[in-house]
Amino acid sequence: MGNDAEALRLHKEKQGKIEIRSKVEINSPADLSLAYSPGVAAPCRAIQQDASLVYTYTNKGNTVAVVTDGTAVLGLGDIGPEAALPVMEGKAILFKRFAGLDAIPLALATTKVEEIVETVVRLAPNFAGINLEDIAAPRCFAIEEALQARLSIPVFHDDQHGTAVVCLAALRNALRVVGKELSQVKIVINGIGAAGSAIARLLYRAGARRLLLCDRQGILAPGMAGLNPYQEALARLTNSRGETGDLATALRGADVFIGVSAANLVSGAMVERMAPQPVIFAMANPDPEISPEKAKQSGAAVVGTGRSDYPNQINNLLGFPGIFRGLLAVRATKVTEEMMLAAAEAIADLVKPAELTADYIIPNPFDRRVVPAVAWAVGSEALKAGMAAAPINHEQLRTSLQEQFGAW
Repeated sequence: MGNDAEALRLHKEKQGKIEIRSKVEINSPADLSLAYSPGVAAPCRAIQQDASLVYTYTNKGNTVAVVTDGTAVLGLGDIGPEAALPVMEGKAILFKRFAGLDAIPLALATTKVEEIVETVVRLAPNFAGINLEDIAAPRCFAIEEALQARLSIPVFHDDQHGTAVVCLAALRNALRVVGKELSQVKIVINGIGAAGSAIARLLYRAGARRLLLCDRQGILAPGMAGLNPYQEALARLTNSRGETGDLATALRGADVFIGVSAANLVSGAMVERMAPQPVIFAMANPDPEISPEKAKQSGAAVVGTGRSDYPNQINNLLGFPGIFRGLLAVRATKVTEEMMLAAAEAIADLVKPAELTADYIIPNPFDRRVVPAVAWAVGSEALKAGMAAAPINHEQLRTSLQEQFGAW
């Protein structure tokens, strides 16, 4: 394929996509004495006396670790840590390009939960935040929970929560287009791995109450064989009535379909049996659960995908740069659901009511307003909740973001 050949050429020519550059010039003995020995001892002694000064005298406060074990990479699956590195480098350049953050890829040669946790804990002094990436479920849940319990810096699994934040933002606006309420609509989510589980939890937290979750075995019901503990908990939360059946059964009368699963699982006939003016988010990549053309032909009022060649791309890039920019700007100690809800609202609100259409429910990732708006929402929530370790207030946060990104 032409794109494959071009991508290989780019990566070979550049030998990867990232590098480390110095902020200071070292052209003389005087330069060397300040940046390294003996001058570097001064900030070392200062930090030894007051550990918080590491944020003043080093780049820690602007640095994120991008951690993977290579077990759930894109649609490629378990390809190992070395093969995952191009994606981790890609994530790092997106952090830099969109949020001005420095990110370090860490592809770990283990898939054991306790070994990954221990490794990240030992490396944590170097970073102000941890972004978990492309780690298979259900281990990703256990890893995130353990790290959140042991670290005083934010730990964020983007495949879970980034997807959920952007999906909620898109759904809020899609429901405005069709004149429906989140608390009233029937929502079917297909694919209850990392992303699907997080979407379900965040939608429930946002007020959705008519949720049905489907996986390979059909509608998730309490006590169903083969569920992991996280799926079992979601089944009890969303399906206390014990409904059963396949995806086609779940979709009858549904207002919303959210797919984070596999290609071509939804037929036109399934869409036709949904409620009037259904919303379809077919987010499997590269090929969605149903093509946007077929979904619209079958009656879908609003269609979103994970692809950039259709309207309404539901892309994590709308979330994670601004989320981490906000977290690091105030030195947040953790990420909360309230911060995620604030981020989703900020993204949704960038599409003004007069602009809102079936083909424009969510901003473009290149919209320069996105990162500062999300960062402001997240940072403000951290300050309000008392989870900010930086000596900063709301006014200083806004000023800092405006200096970096301009007004939004």
